[in-house]
Amino acid sequence: MTHSPVDFLIIGATPLARLLAGLLASTHGKSVLLQGERASGLRLSRDLDLSVGAMTRPESWALLRATAPEATRLISRIGKRAAIARLDPVVFADHPAGQQALGHIRHMAAAHGVAAERTPLNYLGAGRQGVVLRDAVLLRRAALGPALDGWLEQSGVRQLPADARLHIARDGSAEAMLDNQPMTIGQTILADDDAILAHLRDSAWPALLHRQSVSTILTEPTLPLAAPVMCQLDDGVLLHQQAEGGILAQGPGDIAAFSAMLGNLLGEKHTIEHAGQTQSVRLRTSDGAPALGRLHGTGADILAGFGCIGAFLAPAIARWLTGTANAAENAWFGARLINRGTANRSVSDIGAAR
Repeated sequence: MTHSPVDFLIIGATPLARLLAGLLASTHGKSVLLQGERASGLRLSRDLDLSVGAMTRPESWALLRATAPEATRLISRIGKRAAIARLDPVVFADHPAGQQALGHIRHMAAAHGVAAERTPLNYLGAGRQGVVLRDAVLLRRAALGPALDGWLEQSGVRQLPADARLHIARDGSAEAMLDNQPMTIGQTILADDDAILAHLRDSAWPALLHRQSVSTILTEPTLPLAAPVMCQLDDGVLLHQQAEGGILAQGPGDIAAFSAMLGNLLGEKHTIEHAGQTQSVRLRTSDGAPALGRLHGTGADILAGFGCIGAFLAPAIARWLTGTANAAENAWFGARLINRGTANRSVSDIGAAR
C-alpha cells in the first residue's frame, strides 16, 4: 500500500519555510509534506525576521508593504501577542557607498508609508550615518515555534523525518518513505539555505548564488545599543539586543575574525564576552536581490536571498507557487528567477555578494 500523492515537499526550518507549508495546505488546499528541524530554544538563532528591510527597489517596498500586514495578521492569529514585537530598527553605514544607499532606503521607505528618519549626527558614532525605520514587526521565534507546530498539524501538513529516505528527481518531483510506505511528491521546494546546500548538486549550482562563511555570537549582557535591532550595510552585520541585555550578532568570517569586527563595530564602551557562538554558511546572490524558482525551468524550486523579510512575503510566495498571484506579485517574482544569470541590473540591490 502506498500513500496518496503529495503536491509539495517543503524542505526548510525557517519561519518562511514553515509558514509557506501551512499556507499551501490551509489557504490553497494543497497536500504538503514538510521536512525541517523544529526550532530549539537551546540553539542560537542565526537569523531574524523583520517586516522592513535594507532595500532600495521601489517595487520591493511595494510588495513588502502589501504583504507584510497579511503575514502579520496570520502570525498574530497563530502565535498571539507573544509571537511578535514592535520596534524601531536602525540601518547604518560607515563607508560612502553604504551611506549613499541609506538615502535611497529612507526615501523608498517613506514613499511606501514607513516613517523613516535620519539618526541625529554622532548618535551612532563619529562619521557613521543611520536611518530609523519606525514601527517594524519582529518575529519572536522562540514563542512562535511551538504555535507553528500546532498550526501546521491543524492545517494537515505532515512531517517527513530528517532521516527518511528521500530521492529528489531532476524534474523537481520526489519519492520518500513515510511510515514505511512509499510516497510520490509532485514538486520539491528548497526553502532555506541549509536545504539548498544539502540537496542542490554542485553540477547544477547556479552562478548567481555564492556561499559565504558567517558567524553568530551571543554576548554576555552589555550596554544598550542605539536600537534593539541594527543592520550595518557595509558588511551585512545584524545586531539584535536580547531582553537580558546580551547582543545576538551575525556577520561574515570565522569566529575570530567576526569577533574582532564586532568589537570595532560596537566600540570600547561595550564589553564583548561570548556567551555562545556558532559558524555556518549562508547564501547570497551576485546582485543582492532574492532568487526563486526552478533552475533552467526544471528541478526543485529554490528560495534564496530573502534575508530578514522572507517570512513576511510568505503569502505572496504561496500564491505565486500555486498560480494565483496578482499582476504585481507575478512581475516581482518573474524578474527574480534563479536562472537570471550572475546578475541583473534591473533588480540589483544592496547586499550583493562581494
